[in-house]
Amino acid sequence: MSTAPETVRSRLAVGLRLDSLWAETMGIDPSDTKERPLRLVADLLNQAGVSYALIGGVAIQIRTTEPRTTLDIDVAVPLFADVPRAALLAAGFEHTGRHEHSDNWRAPPAGPDIPRTAVQFSAEDIGIADAVAHAELTDLADGLRMRVATPADLIVLKLAAAAEPRRRPSKRQHDLADVVALMEEYPDLRTPETLARLRDVRLSLQALDDG
Repeated sequence: MSTAPETVRSRLAVGLRLDSLWAETMGIDPSDTKERPLRLVADLLNQAGVSYALIGGVAIQIRTTEPRTTLDIDVAVPLFADVPRAALLAAGFEHTGRHEHSDNWRAPPAGPDIPRTAVQFSAEDIGIADAVAHAELTDLADGLRMRVATPADLIVLKLAAAAEPRRRPSKRQHDLADVVALMEEYPDLRTPETLARLRDVRLSLQALDDG
């Protein structure tokens, strides 16, 4: 279920341009995109020999047709102990806190007054091990290769995120929209089990709205 290399490059390039346009409209310096921190993260993980999968919004940009923006970089690793903390700190990353589902960092600044891209490592959660095991090494840009989660595993992760009751309802709705986009792109993933899970999560969100 690999995406053609030229399609991957085009989709990521469009996503990065959209990110820059969003930053410009918000009065933020648009000169720095997520490509620089993506390269840094890829280099550090490869040097540390850590198995991982690119997930979240960047992976959705790559795996679906509809252009979209995303503010951060999400990476799955098998265990939180696999996060290369010493290497990240040495490279100028800032640790911003550990939560139940993520270990959170900020990439080194590209310059004064330029926001630092958020990097979130997820581990030890539903679907993470499979996402890492199945991830496909993918050419994202010149000299940038990363392991990207498969569409099937992204659906599992997005449904799990959408089902998290402590997650903001707006983010949960966004997760469901990503699931629908993935199933539109890959019709073979519209299995009865996935559709039933999608319906259950939608009903739980509807009950929250009604309450």
